[in-house]
Amino acid sequence: MVSHQGGTMEKDPKNNYTPQMGRKTLTAPAPFADETSCLCQAPHEKLTIAQARLGTPVDRPVRVYADGIFDLFHSGHARALMQAKTLFPNSYLLVGVCSDDLTHKFKGFTVMNEAERYEALRHCRYVDEVIRDAPWTLTPEFLEKHKIDFVAHDDIPYSSAGSDDIYKHIKEAGMFVPTQRTEGISTSDIITRIVRDYDVYARRNLQRGYTAKELNVSFINEKKYRFQNQVDKMKEKVKNVEERSKEFVNRVEEKSHDLIQKWEEKSREFIGNFLELFGPDGAWKQMFQERSNRMLHALSPKQSPVSSPTRSRSPSRSPSPTFLWLPHKPSPPFSPKAASASMSSMSEGDEDEK
Repeated sequence: MVSHQGGTMEKDPKNNYTPQMGRKTLTAPAPFADETSCLCQAPHEKLTIAQARLGTPVDRPVRVYADGIFDLFHSGHARALMQAKTLFPNSYLLVGVCSDDLTHKFKGFTVMNEAERYEALRHCRYVDEVIRDAPWTLTPEFLEKHKIDFVAHDDIPYSSAGSDDIYKHIKEAGMFVPTQRTEGISTSDIITRIVRDYDVYARRNLQRGYTAKELNVSFINEKKYRFQNQVDKMKEKVKNVEERSKEFVNRVEEKSHDLIQKWEEKSREFIGNFLELFGPDGAWKQMFQERSNRMLHALSPKQSPVSSPTRSRSPSRSPSPTFLWLPHKPSPPFSPKAASASMSSMSEGDEDEK
């Protein structure tokens, strides 16, 4: 049997190897190399880059190796692995991750430990197999053990461990395939951001419940950060109050504008109605004149005609006196004495006529 993309290759009756379905990289993490060691017993023929790009050999994938530290695994790492995976039509990507001891010795301290870095690589969709505790410099024995056809890395000379370029011998053997670095993102850049904004992140984690001891923060700095957090909270409250106040003022202005507009419309309507009623030619004046005329007519009855037909009287009787009404002269006030006097005078007149 041979390892094929995490699976095996079964021997057919004619002693040929037929590949089975490989690992489903999108549904399961990549296996470790020491758990699925390469058990290929068939001859591992050396390939050229031209042959690999043509899709040969047909009985196995091209085994591509990429190594690194992969601390704080980010998009730049993923893009490099994507390039390594897609170098050839049919490839199997092995990724070597150096241990903490080697990394601290040759490069420096890491944020993530080796176990965390191994797991990060296992869950990258382009990785078919992870090699733990990978060597800092690749040896022929290591390449032979893992049946590596090509090594993928960026083309910048990597000076380390007393060498100007640790991939120099790989390049000379014709096994090196270059990839491109992603500008603007690297582990060093991320660490630089954290160091630059250390106070911000320390305050952030204190606010989230971490202790000063866990953050390695002194007592004085802890109090300072907590005070700054309180100040920021107050600023946020003031900002919210200001925003709400602005919204309230804007609503009041909108409503006042609407009220003024409605008041102007109603005032025009009111003035128009008032002028129709009380203007020079208004209905109220006409109605008032009509009522005044009616009252005057009621208070001032028609005068008796000057010459009225006389009744035939006996010669002995004298004509009745004619009484003229004075419409504008007010009547004297009523009193009992005046009434009795008028009654007596009327009775005397009647007796005289008799």
